[in-house]
Amino acid sequence: MPPTIDITGPITADGARVLTPEALRFVGELEARFGQVRTSLLEARRQRDAAIAGGAAYGLLAETEPVRRADWKVAATPADLQRRHVEITGPAERKMVINALSCGADVFMADFEDSLSPTWDNVVTGQAALIDAVRRTLTFTSPEGKKYTLADKLATLVVRPRGWHLVEKHAAFEGRPVSASLFDFGLYFFHNARELLQRGSGPYFYLPKMESHREARLWNDVFVAAQDALGVPRGSVRATVLIETLPAAFEMDEILHELRDHASGLNAGRWDYLFSAIKKLRDRPGLAIPDRTQL
Repeated sequence: MPPTIDITGPITADGARVLTPEALRFVGELEARFGQVRTSLLEARRQRDAAIAGGAAYGLLAETEPVRRADWKVAATPADLQRRHVEITGPAERKMVINALSCGADVFMADFEDSLSPTWDNVVTGQAALIDAVRRTLTFTSPEGKKYTLADKLATLVVRPRGWHLVEKHAAFEGRPVSASLFDFGLYFFHNARELLQRGSGPYFYLPKMESHREARLWNDVFVAAQDALGVPRGSVRATVLIETLPAAFEMDEILHELRDHASGLNAGRWDYLFSAIKKLRDRPGLAIPDRTQL
């Protein structure tokens, strides 16, 4: 019997298009295969946090030194990702997607993470908006009657799913909430990967909040499994990793190495990185983080 995802959120017209039995089965297969790996990696985060709080220090990993010393390269960059001088981001919301794709930027990151309040309606309608955007049929009419349509020349679309630490509480597998990462990635990939490739682009992603190369390895395994399941050539996925946690800064080479067949570079998430430095070091002996209420 195929893995089953139970949906508890309301099913709107957009939901009927997005949450098809085939799409949910695809997400269920990803969750069945990778869900326990994800939870074990989150436990590894907690163990490292406890070690740091106990006086341990971050540093380059001795066991991955051969990777840092080896001669290797990531995959070649697809043509429509080679120019990234101007990148903008915003929530995966119809009006935003139309304006952002049409504004003349090189890349638009449609966001299911920081800039989108992850309500059930926002997540589902965001996926529906991207289905239409990929097919260039996306339109929007404001309450005042103003109509928005896509321009002839569009930015390259990149999608940011939610991080490994989050779950989608309206979707359950075997009684447990589904990984929000797998939910966001799986629905977008299932509905759009083949269409994007036929249009000369590809399923491109920004990966947030990772803390280790083992978490990058999990993403790579997910990409391989998803491509194989849909008969999409391996290497079609491209992922840009946001370095926005302190632990990830010590494993950048290793992260790229794990994703090397699907990598399209690293990007510094500076504000979240600063927050991560405070969060990860706040309990470490000898490092007094000021109480902001006393400043």
